[in-house]
Amino acid sequence: MRDIHKLDQVQQFFDSRPRVSQLFFFVFGMLLTLTFAPFRLYFLMPVFLLPVLFTCLKSPPRTAAKQLFWYGAGLFLSGTYWLYISIHVFGQAPLWVAIVIMVGLVLIMAAYCSAAGWMISHLVKGDAWRLLIIAPSAWVGIEWLRGWFLSGFPWLAVGYSQIDSPLAGWVPLIGIYGTSVLTVLSSAALLVAIIMSGRQRWLATGIAISPWIIGAALQPVQWTTATDQSLRTTIVQGGVSQDRKWSREQFQPTLELYRNATLKHRESDLVVWPEVAIPARLEYVENYLGVLQSDLQVQPKTLLFGILERDLASQKVYNSVVLLDGHDRQIYRKRHLVPFGEFFPVPDFVRRWMRLMSLPSSDLSSGDDEQPLLESLSGNKLAVAICYEDAYGAEQLYALPEATILINVSNDAWFGDSIAPHQHLEIARMRALEAGRYVVRATNTGLSAFIGPKGELLDMAPQFESATMTIDVIPYTGATPYVRTGNWPVIMLLCGILAWFTWRARKQH
Repeated sequence: MRDIHKLDQVQQFFDSRPRVSQLFFFVFGMLLTLTFAPFRLYFLMPVFLLPVLFTCLKSPPRTAAKQLFWYGAGLFLSGTYWLYISIHVFGQAPLWVAIVIMVGLVLIMAAYCSAAGWMISHLVKGDAWRLLIIAPSAWVGIEWLRGWFLSGFPWLAVGYSQIDSPLAGWVPLIGIYGTSVLTVLSSAALLVAIIMSGRQRWLATGIAISPWIIGAALQPVQWTTATDQSLRTTIVQGGVSQDRKWSREQFQPTLELYRNATLKHRESDLVVWPEVAIPARLEYVENYLGVLQSDLQVQPKTLLFGILERDLASQKVYNSVVLLDGHDRQIYRKRHLVPFGEFFPVPDFVRRWMRLMSLPSSDLSSGDDEQPLLESLSGNKLAVAICYEDAYGAEQLYALPEATILINVSNDAWFGDSIAPHQHLEIARMRALEAGRYVVRATNTGLSAFIGPKGELLDMAPQFESATMTIDVIPYTGATPYVRTGNWPVIMLLCGILAWFTWRARKQH
């Protein structure tokens, strides 16, 4: 039991020095960012979670809540600092506005972590074996809550870090949140193994490594079925920087860039351009679309591109993807908009002030929750996600298993040369693995990529360059277990566990 005595001494040291404790947890939270893209040190995730779990085991709820607040602040400051780039550098908002929004988000996300710490400490009551059950349930339950409450921010969910680890074998069965559960469980069991001895240590060690061994065994399993056709697919990455994209002198060169790149790929069956590839509203470029339709009659193929679209009847403006095939036009409208980017959840007096400050203040409208799938000339149904819509994996399940290919268009130029495009690509890879489908991902300045049904990167364009990529994409049919059930089995299990232990705690009082 020497190990536990040493750990208790460490805990006493931090309890007596609250400032040092806050700094320690803040730094460890920052280190957790290293487990996500572009660093991908996934094997360190269980290690970096150990201080969190230990303080929840040994500290009273209020102390655990304070320490996890600083842990969450470190994680989200280091993991989402790129908000400053999109708001101030490219959005041209005043520096203080960018700082207020960025810090505000960090504090809100840290509060979620704090709530998880309080709940774990309160229910565990110092029992190491309870930690194995309660810690994954509370941590991932809070992770799920912050993924949808008040529009949600599902970024940096623990499971995303495991896209390249053996735990990825679990993803087609239990999705991102189930994978988060196993990651936290592994870390909690590792802690128990450290503080226990004898048979209990061996049992905890077995629990810690079992998800990894089983996950590795699951990775070769084919949950969906490849069709006997393939689509020659081209991604066009314009490489137009955000500061030039909407300038008047760049408009015509942009139209020519995308059209010429498409014409060069005569043999392609499917061509995908990025989000708002055409920097204009749809009604202003009808002549250009007519030219594209004529091109597609001569070179039969399906073209998808992003553009702003106004409904002439309602005057609502949408962030849309348009499909052209030489004959017909189909449209998908973005459903999950970005707060303070595409809509502004502020009172009217704040909106008036934003207009006076020459800040963006007009809202886009969201499309219907369920929309008809886009259909290519080959008869394949395409499920489209615009920008960070693909971070809300469960919202795309309505399109499956009917959709045979997933399409993601984005404009990650808003985040400059930061870690955000890499994190977003990691999220897109998780969607491919959950669905057992190819993902065709076109972005304005990168990272455009073809992703296989195992979440593997098949090809990726260089960042900040104009580029095209072409591969044969195979449509897939069938449904993974996760597609059939969604997140609800995992979430209901976690809620049941927390409800049971909460009831037991109240009963004891």
